[in-house]
Amino acid sequence: MNLLITICARGGSKGIPGKNIKPLNGKPLIHYTFKIAKEFAKLYDADFQVSTDSIEILDCLEELGYQTSYLRPFELATDTSGKVPVIYNALIFAEKLNGKVYDYILDLDVTSPLRTLEDLSNALEKLISVHDAINIFSVSPATRNPYFNMVEEEGNGFVKVVKDSKGFKTRQEAPAVYDMNASFYIFKKAFFDDGYEKSTTPNSLAYVMNHICFDLDHPLDFTFMEFLLESNKLDFKI
Repeated sequence: MNLLITICARGGSKGIPGKNIKPLNGKPLIHYTFKIAKEFAKLYDADFQVSTDSIEILDCLEELGYQTSYLRPFELATDTSGKVPVIYNALIFAEKLNGKVYDYILDLDVTSPLRTLEDLSNALEKLISVHDAINIFSVSPATRNPYFNMVEEEGNGFVKVVKDSKGFKTRQEAPAVYDMNASFYIFKKAFFDDGYEKSTTPNSLAYVMNHICFDLDHPLDFTFMEFLLESNKLDFKI
């Protein structure tokens, strides 16, 4: 099995400027993802490829012991660039560079680092075991339920519950729902060969994390995560 690990880290960020290399508990944020990528690569004899448009990020990675000649194309480094084309472009580069075709591609998101080696291994094995599945991504149990307490605004200004309750009287009766926490995605090569543009497909699996995990979108998220690390509030190590 040929496995490629990708790390996509764009230089620009409006919510948290420079967040990919912003110090978190004394280390640049990207350190945590780079560290687990190296550990997972050893377990599965995997290669990994960083995709960035930032020389500053490349310099930071060089200090961590990683170098690459790859620089993300400008058209894939805008605010509107989708993640899937970015991963695919890095995949094509890595296949040419390493002279191999990858069967599986694991993408680790820098801004959602609360993950473990066990999470990654279990998710990969789950994807391998389901023949018709084409990808898997990490999720957390949702705090809100679209059948009961999530609403969307209609064209007339009024709101309605996102999903028809279908006669469910309690949240416990409704199907389980999850938040995509953006920590990792694993794709079979067929995902890219078939031209999918989004990570959610009719043949996607979800890996439910049994611990806290959230994405850093707002400065307050960064402050909260730093508090968790500094005060040793996590029951696992990253």
